[in-house]
Amino acid sequence: MEDKIYSEYCAILAEELQPAMGCTEPIAVAYCAALARKTLGCLPEDVQVYASANIIKNVKSVVVPNTGGQRGLTVAAAAGIVAGDADAKLQVLAGITPEQVEQIAAYEKQGIVHVHPSEKDYIFDIQVRVNAAGHTAFAEIAGFHTNVIRLEQDGAVLLDRPYTEEGPKHATDRSLLTVERIVEFADAVKIADVQSVLQRQIDCNTAIAKEGLRGQWGANIGRILLESYGDSTHNRAKAWAAAGSDARMNGCELPVVINSGSGNQGLTASLPIIIYARALGSAQEELYRALVVSNLVTIHLKTGIGSLSAYCGATAAGCG
Repeated sequence: MEDKIYSEYCAILAEELQPAMGCTEPIAVAYCAALARKTLGCLPEDVQVYASANIIKNVKSVVVPNTGGQRGLTVAAAAGIVAGDADAKLQVLAGITPEQVEQIAAYEKQGIVHVHPSEKDYIFDIQVRVNAAGHTAFAEIAGFHTNVIRLEQDGAVLLDRPYTEEGPKHATDRSLLTVERIVEFADAVKIADVQSVLQRQIDCNTAIAKEGLRGQWGANIGRILLESYGDSTHNRAKAWAAAGSDARMNGCELPVVINSGSGNQGLTASLPIIIYARALGSAQEELYRALVVSNLVTIHLKTGIGSLSAYCGATAAGCG
């Protein structure tokens, strides 16, 4: 395999398989709000959030982690402003304390966080404008969950990164992905070059699936599948993925290693592989190579679809 393709495939896995807490759309809103507040330098007195339709749809009914079970876009923004760590990106809400949960609720209830549809035609767009004591700040994320394209402070532009819907959305070159090359790479890759990324995916996603089966999360689909259809490998593969999804979408504070910006895609691309590897008694190296195929095929499919769409990305992960 060519050195350029080999190194780019390793970089794609490292870029995509990142840990995130909670559903990634409310987390992206919290991240953008935390950036705006950090740029402002104090607690905002007024918050205006502008979001594209797919962001509003995906955030509307999801529990925001570390908020005591609160849901929705105003809560996500309030959490990022009051207690978010902007430097932690998709783990922006991971360090919230019990005292801060009360502060978030009180701040959100003031009614100073206002949500509007974005006027831009971007599929993925989040803008947060804040002001306090005569000062203003602005942050915008577009294209994918951590792609900050603009920061302003009192009207001065601190960051202005060109962005178009047609342009490349990632640092890595996704045009190099083909199924044939992915399989070739999976067979040839030195395990040391991908082990840390993949082992983190195994550890994190297995842990939240176990919590989803053990606790009371959402509709408890994973537990219902096992109780209704037994402990076959096929059913267990479905149940663990469903349990992990129920937990993360309903406020579980354990991180998930995502794929293509989505926790559910990360769970779907990994947990069935892990369950089957254990059932078959596969060597750890074989599991890593299988996860390389699953993750890269998922990324390959999602590259043409985009981070957000009406099409469910978990289907792409199922293909992977």
